[in-house]
Amino acid sequence: MSLRIGVLGASRIAEQAIVGPARELGYRLVVVAARDPDRARAFADTYGVERVGGCYGDVIDDAEVDVVYNPLANALHAPWNLEAIKAGKPVLTEKPFARNHDEAREVAEAAEIAGVSVLEGFHYLFHPVNRRIFELATDGTVGDLRHVEVRMAMPPPAADDPRWSLDLAGGALMDLGCYGLHVMRQLGAQSLGRPAITAAHASQRSPGIDEWCDVELRFPTGATGCSANTMVGKAFSFTITVVGTKGDAVAHNFIKPHGDDRITIRTPRETWVEQLGMRPSYSYQLEAFAAHVLDGAALPIGVQDAVQNMHYIDAAYRAAGMSPR
Repeated sequence: MSLRIGVLGASRIAEQAIVGPARELGYRLVVVAARDPDRARAFADTYGVERVGGCYGDVIDDAEVDVVYNPLANALHAPWNLEAIKAGKPVLTEKPFARNHDEAREVAEAAEIAGVSVLEGFHYLFHPVNRRIFELATDGTVGDLRHVEVRMAMPPPAADDPRWSLDLAGGALMDLGCYGLHVMRQLGAQSLGRPAITAAHASQRSPGIDEWCDVELRFPTGATGCSANTMVGKAFSFTITVVGTKGDAVAHNFIKPHGDDRITIRTPRETWVEQLGMRPSYSYQLEAFAAHVLDGAALPIGVQDAVQNMHYIDAAYRAAGMSPR
């Protein structure tokens, strides 16, 4: 059975996150809408979307739409996810789930009451590269885990990019750090216990907007974690490093394994490289979401996971001396 997808906005991420995976899997992009009608028409023409809606509400209300994809600016995630929930439409929403913990909880409660699925788009979680790095962190290959480091860097976005806007809930921790905190929480759930934030440091580009933010954590086992995030880097770089008593392992590009699917493992006796496949993580994600919507297959995370991640984001901002969005 095919899946019919409605797209909110004509965002840059949509080509990777929904257009490519939908083509690969044979799903239909039935309607798109954007604030700028010309952008919506150009998006539809470029990517083969069947029609253009006059507003976001047209996408949600379209009778042919089975699921809604929401890649809008951060501040618009929760409001439009709530609209989709009211219409009974499952949502694949870009991260972060909301502007803050309270807003995330409101969406989660609405979704649970309505029985509507909302998946926060932590696509990395679905790729074999990241399943393997989690396994290496916990199966004894590198010994007992002592440290986890997630480093995310990107060159500065344009000055008018929404990621620099406080009103649109931008900032390095929101855009990048949400991944690092999610990684820490996933490892905690597997074997290390719930991590605690011990410190955070940030530099503000403008009042309330962090251009970089580093978060330090500690697990009940004594292992430490660091989520380091910058939107003023020299180049794109997205790594996970796990360090244990017997060695370490590095996922070289955990966000875009379709560009680099290597994991390098080092122990005192040997060093080796595993390559886990260059199929995009977004394809795995959409495949899993479709299986859930169409066949009831279980997902690895749900709305309460999203609420908890926003709790950590808010706590990290406070630890850095800043206010949550």
